[in-house]
This record gives sequence, C-alpha cells and structure tokens, in this order.
Amino acid sequence: MTVEANRRNPSMKAVILAAGEGKRMHPITYTRPKVMVPLAGKPILEHLILEIRQAGITEFIIVVGYFDEAIRNYFGNGERFGISIEYHTQRKQLGTADAIRELDKLTQGNFLLVNGDAITQSEDMKRIIAGNQTAMGLIEMEDTTDMGVVEVQNERVVRIHEKLKNPPSNLVNAGVYLITPEIFPAISAIQSSPRGEYELTDALQWLADRNTPIKAEMLGSWLNITYPWDMLEANEKLLSGIEPQNSGTIDENVVLRGPVSVGEGTTIRAGAYIVGPVIIGKNCEIGPNCYIRPGTAIGNNCHIGASVEVKNSIVMDGSKVPHHNYVGDSIIGEDCNLGAGTKVANLKLNKQNIHVGEIDTGRHKLGVIMGDRVQTGINSCLNIGCSIGNDSIIGPGMIAKGIIRPRARIF
Repeated sequence: MTVEANRRNPSMKAVILAAGEGKRMHPITYTRPKVMVPLAGKPILEHLILEIRQAGITEFIIVVGYFDEAIRNYFGNGERFGISIEYHTQRKQLGTADAIRELDKLTQGNFLLVNGDAITQSEDMKRIIAGNQTAMGLIEMEDTTDMGVVEVQNERVVRIHEKLKNPPSNLVNAGVYLITPEIFPAISAIQSSPRGEYELTDALQWLADRNTPIKAEMLGSWLNITYPWDMLEANEKLLSGIEPQNSGTIDENVVLRGPVSVGEGTTIRAGAYIVGPVIIGKNCEIGPNCYIRPGTAIGNNCHIGASVEVKNSIVMDGSKVPHHNYVGDSIIGEDCNLGAGTKVANLKLNKQNIHVGEIDTGRHKLGVIMGDRVQTGINSCLNIGCSIGNDSIIGPGMIAKGIIRPRARIF
C-alpha cells in the first residue's frame, strides 16, 4: 500500500456483498459460497480484495450468510492480507438493499460497494471512488442475457432495468458502486420486488427519479462468473498474468515451458511435461510422466499421476487424478478421486456448442463440472458437459452424462 493511496482514501471503507449461494453455479456452490470458488489459485473474493486494497482501501465490511464460516475461516480479521475486516451477517437473503440496510453506522460516510462474485480492476475502482457523488460501474457487453442493463444520459444513470428480454441498452451494471449516505432513506422508501427481495437497484432508481445524480463510470475490465463454465475463461485470463515461480522440488528430466508457478512442498517427478501458464499449489505430487497443458490451475495437496493429461482445467484442493486419466476443459471439486482410466470427453464430434441441461454454454469444448468428494471407478467415462453433484460415486466402466444430483450412485 502506497502512502499516496492511503492519503487518497484515509477512512473510506469497502463493503463486499458475499452472502449469496449462487444457485446457477451448482454443483460447485452446493458446498461453498460462490465468492469462495477458486480461480488461478485464489478464491474470487481474494482476487477482489487485493484489487480493492490496491485501489487504496484497507478497511472492509464483508456481508456474509450462506456457508459464512468458509469466508470467516479463510480471511479471519484480514491481517495476513494487510487489511482489517468486519463481518455483518445477513441471516435471510432478502436482497442487496436489505444486505446494507443496517450499515449506516458502520460505514460513516461514502463507501465502495462491490458484489463479491466478480472481479473489478483497481484502476477502475480508483476512478469510481474519486468523486463525491453516487456512482455506478458499467461494462459494455454484446450479450446482456440475464444481466441488469442501464440507460445513460450525459454520463448519468437515468434508468436501471433487470434482465429484460429486449434491453434498450448494452451497458451492464457491473455491481461496483460509490455509495453515499443518501442510499439509506432510499432503501427505507422502496417496496420489495416481485420476487420478495429489496433490490439496491430499486433504491438507486428511487434516487435517480428524484434528480439525485448517479455518475456512470465505464470499466475497462470485468470478470463476471455466472455459471461454472465461466470459471474456465476467467481462470485463463487470470493465469495469463502469473510470474514463473518454483518453491517446490523438481526432479531431473522435467520440462517446464512458459510461466509455471509451483508451490511450497510440491514435488514434480521425472518425465512431467508442463506448459504454462499453469499454477500448482502447495504439497502436491505431480508425475512421473504426466502432461499438464496451458490454462490449468491445480490446488493444494493434489496428485496428478503417471500417464495423466490435464488441459485448461481447475483441480481443487485435495483431489487426485492419479492413473491413466484425461481431464480437459473441466472443473474438479475438492477431495475428488478419479479411478484408473477415467476419461473426460470435452468435444462433440460435430463440433457444436455444448449444453448443460437446457443451457447453451457458448463453448464447443467443455468436459465435466464435478462437485466435491466425487469418486469414479476404473475406466469410467464422463461425457461432455456432465454435471456431477457432490459426494457422488460413478462406478467402474460407467458413462456419466447430463446433470447428476448430489450423493448419486451410478453402477
């Protein structure tokens, strides 16, 4: 943290909304809040906190709810990140406005408000917090499906729309704001939405309708994760900026090409061929004779074994891909174990887009989305776009396809 940054925002706080479950992220969020989904070796929330800190803010309030202990245990009081953290519990998820309704005394003035499930760059946040009026971060997108869009006139927000079929704008609300104390009477004035929630956007619209200026700030970069397969693209973008690092033990006859980061206590055995950008966590056993391809992030305490190929995938903490496996364009949850010969299919023969359930992912390469503690038997096959809930077992020689609920048994 620079002296200049501290002078710029000596007392401003950042409020991060992190109470939600993220149902569209199932099966990954059956066992963790969405903000704790790992990308490039860190939870989404950690990436965001580091960007906010870089913007010059060191005091945080994190609104928690769903699986809040995962957030509290990981971040604690914030000391190891060079910040201070207070937690505010939203016991019932009754909307974004409800989440900040009681924060007036905690914030004491203007504050940065950010959705915890997307990553905004520090330079963009510096511009947003530089003013002294309510401001909203916007990003221009071609596809605004399932997004809140905004109409702007003369750099002011005049109308906020939620998920319209034919939106009048391609400017998307990025969920990053400078909020002034004017928001609190606005929240008191609004009614609940048709889905029974108190929406921050309704409170902001209430202000705009009464000629309170809301500055429109265009963002240069924004990583939004709506569905599990969005993790793969975000992971690739974040990995593109990593620096090579070796804190482990690398045997002779290992090939490392491009930026590869290896954590403490990790051993990479002879015959491993790794092409970056790749990040490997702490206390992993990699190889011998495996192939790890670009865009792969491997968590802590993982095993990638002999005759295994992993490509453009996220393998979370404690998972094992140990014998004659192929994993491509996939997400493997925590503490999973793939039996010998388990293969993941990631491409249709006709090369068309892959669907998960009825949703078109927009990707023509997508393997498995696997929740925590899933086990597969030998020579099982996980078909394209397969979604497997936590604690499921896929028996030897079985083909898993479609959406499989948690704790399933397929034999």
